[in-house]
Amino acid sequence: MTLDTILPAWQQLSTKIVSVLLGFLVLALMAISATLFLSWQLEGSSAAINEAGSLRMQSYRLSMVLSRWVNEPEQADTRHFVDKELQAIEAKFSLLRKGDPQRPLFLPPTTGIHQEFDMVSAQWQQKLLPLVNVMLAQQNPERRASWQQYHPQVDEYVATVDALVKMIEKDSEKRTFWLRSSQLVLVALALSGTVVVIYLMFLLIIQPVTRLYEGMRRMTDKDFSVRLPVESHDEFGRLSEGFNHMADRLEDLYGSLESRVQQKTAALADQNRELALLYDIAAFLQVPQPVEAICEGFLDRITHYFQADGGSVRILEPIRGNLHMVVHKGISDEMVEAEHCIKIGDCLCGQAALKTVPVVHNLHQMDKSLQLLCHREGFATISVFHIYARDQHLGFFNMHFRKAKTFNKHETDLLATLGQLLGVAIENLRLAMREREMAISEERNMVAQGLHDSIAQGLTFLNIQVQLLEDSLQQGNIDEVAEIVPALQAGVKESYEDVRELLLNFRSRLAEGDLVRSLETTVDKFRRQTGISAEFVADVDGAPFPREQQLQILFIVQEALSNVRKHALASHVEVSLADQKDFALTIRDNGIGFDVETMRHKGESHVGINIMRERAQRIHAAFDIASVPGAGTTVVLHLPHQQRLAA
Repeated sequence: MTLDTILPAWQQLSTKIVSVLLGFLVLALMAISATLFLSWQLEGSSAAINEAGSLRMQSYRLSMVLSRWVNEPEQADTRHFVDKELQAIEAKFSLLRKGDPQRPLFLPPTTGIHQEFDMVSAQWQQKLLPLVNVMLAQQNPERRASWQQYHPQVDEYVATVDALVKMIEKDSEKRTFWLRSSQLVLVALALSGTVVVIYLMFLLIIQPVTRLYEGMRRMTDKDFSVRLPVESHDEFGRLSEGFNHMADRLEDLYGSLESRVQQKTAALADQNRELALLYDIAAFLQVPQPVEAICEGFLDRITHYFQADGGSVRILEPIRGNLHMVVHKGISDEMVEAEHCIKIGDCLCGQAALKTVPVVHNLHQMDKSLQLLCHREGFATISVFHIYARDQHLGFFNMHFRKAKTFNKHETDLLATLGQLLGVAIENLRLAMREREMAISEERNMVAQGLHDSIAQGLTFLNIQVQLLEDSLQQGNIDEVAEIVPALQAGVKESYEDVRELLLNFRSRLAEGDLVRSLETTVDKFRRQTGISAEFVADVDGAPFPREQQLQILFIVQEALSNVRKHALASHVEVSLADQKDFALTIRDNGIGFDVETMRHKGESHVGINIMRERAQRIHAAFDIASVPGAGTTVVLHLPHQQRLAA
């Protein structure tokens, strides 16, 4: 809240209400104080009347004691009573003169009453008291004469005291009148204060709240023309101003509501179209297809969405810096022929490729003397948006418009996103092609290893036998020729069987992805072709393998059985498969066996074992061979569950 929104203290409603209440409180306190003061004075005057009236009684009692003392002098305690009465009268005069605020007791503060009191006091001090003192000092005969002189003055003194009491009573009557008047003023003040407070509450609170409620009711009834009068600068005044401002705003909003709804609906429709375009292109790019089909489908969709009159997609050849046009739409054959391949930096599109940022060219604002093909084609706007995949620039796509076209930031971001989607699709095609190339290369390597292990060695043997045959023929040694010819025939037959087995292995395929059935077929074929007793045992309860792993396992079994046929001279072979949590494959024969250490020292010379080991490494399996000369050979393939891939 800023300082200019805070009302000054004197304008705040709370200040006004508190000021009115404080004013009435001050008036009430003043009236109550006056009433209390008058009551206090009346109480003091009443006490003064009682004390002044008691002077009459004290004077009569003193006269009685003096009369007894004069007439009965033989009573010794009479003098004591006289002194006691004199002290009491003096105490009364002292009390009336000084007053006692705590009782309260005091003479009314008027000049006449104080003069009358001084007269009574002087009459006592100057007339009566000296005669009493004289009587107290005289003897009995003389006392009677003084008594005769004292007694007549007592009545005069009492009359003066009566006059004083009447003056005090009269003053009390006046003060009682003022007390009643102040009480009436309090009643009038209470009545008028209540009326004034009710009026002020109505004027300051009830009336503004009623107006505000009425305005809100009318606004609820969609009467947005209602406005509240601003009659003050307090909180209700500010509230009225805020209400009027709110009414202005609501009236403006309600008046433009329909247009706003239309704008929001149009914006929502645009967003839905964008989402539909993104979904359509993303789904289209997920389908495996050639790069030309991908680019053509992509170009058709974006040109239809942005209502472009033409466009093209170009792929970058980074080594030579060429930009090849893959697909095009809406441009002439002359333009396609002239710009089917451009260099980076050439023309508008080549210059945009250098910047690697989206570029939109307004051809109407460019110099027509440049004689660009786009000018002659009648295009007004050429846009260039780049194709990226993993921060790698792959090319760009164009959109051509015959009418001037601008792109807002939202559309630019959308096209940049679409360019990334196209780039990912193109990059995925390239990765798939490289993967196929590597797979072909690996298979060629396996073929070469198989040929080297079987055919190459057989051909070497045949080459040696042919040389021996040639030497024997030159020497005319017919007996040696007769011995060499059967060896040649056996070598040719062995090579033929190796080639036939190699071709069968390369043509092996899984029966609908079922590894067990494929292994059964392989073992059965081995039994029929070689006549060697072969047994296959399978305990399968594990998760299925991916096809690649299954093929590698099948090739390992085929290679192991081929080694048994060629080298083991075995009469029985057992292939056992244990597929539980871990995978274990065992191929055991009862052949002649071999020395494993000797075979390990040969290294790469035994291609068959190396082929099996490489295939095992490809599926992350452990490969081991155990053999003892004369005790057969055991090949073990073990794949722990941590290395198993999901099918």
